[in-house]
Amino acid sequence: MSTVEDGADSVTDTLLRGFFMIIFSEIGDKTFLIAAILAMRHPRVVVFAGAFGSLLLMSLLSAEMGHLLPSLIPKQWIQIAAGVLFLVFGSKMMMEGREMEGGSDKMQEEMREAAEEIEGDDAETDGTGDLVPNGHSIPLERLEEGKARHLTYTQNSTKKSKFVEGARNFCNLLLGPVFVQAFVLTFLGEWGDRSQFATIAMGATHNVYLVTLGTVIGHACCTILAVLGGRYVSTKISVKHVTLWGATLFLIFGVIYLYTSLAVSAEELPILIASDQVSGI
Repeated sequence: MSTVEDGADSVTDTLLRGFFMIIFSEIGDKTFLIAAILAMRHPRVVVFAGAFGSLLLMSLLSAEMGHLLPSLIPKQWIQIAAGVLFLVFGSKMMMEGREMEGGSDKMQEEMREAAEEIEGDDAETDGTGDLVPNGHSIPLERLEEGKARHLTYTQNSTKKSKFVEGARNFCNLLLGPVFVQAFVLTFLGEWGDRSQFATIAMGATHNVYLVTLGTVIGHACCTILAVLGGRYVSTKISVKHVTLWGATLFLIFGVIYLYTSLAVSAEELPILIASDQVSGI
């Protein structure tokens, strides 16, 4: 089922929009680097299965959420909101890209942050590291580097639900700890990300199945690249250039959505005027 006229929304166009939106959003993103680091420590197939499984679920949920929006909000308003959303994301990415320095320094910084996140997850799940008074684990690597004193915690983040711990332990037993770690870290990293909101917007304005297929193919390509050569890619690509290209793509999408919504309004206006004249006769 499509939320817009199929004539104005070709199969190829929708697939390419979803694909390139994911490619420029995810390459060099934290979830990309998490998959790359995990693949250096564990079997690549298992890491790919966990990370891609998480991204597949996220794509299905996001596209379906967007598919449900037209039943709550008029289609024209959804198109306008999608255009504004893409313009905001594109403008923000453009400003971030212009402020970045060239080279791979930014990528290496993101790589270190991703590695620290993995170490923190390892410390909490396998019990390694030291415990601060509030019960949070500090990885041994951070203690050895003398960085523990810079960590700050909140009480809300330290009280882990026993149900969640039990569910994760059960999944570790059933699927393996590496698969579960890749799945959980990727899902948490993607939740609330701009690619999720962009997928929701596309799911609301295009054929939901095509949007899902396009984004899933994009995620598959990014995840394969991450687990096979993520470390090499992180030293060769420039986050600045990827961000600027992604910003340009988002801005183009925003203009297209706004233009489409205005074009539809212009086509519907004469019909409304004619119907009003007929009813007044």
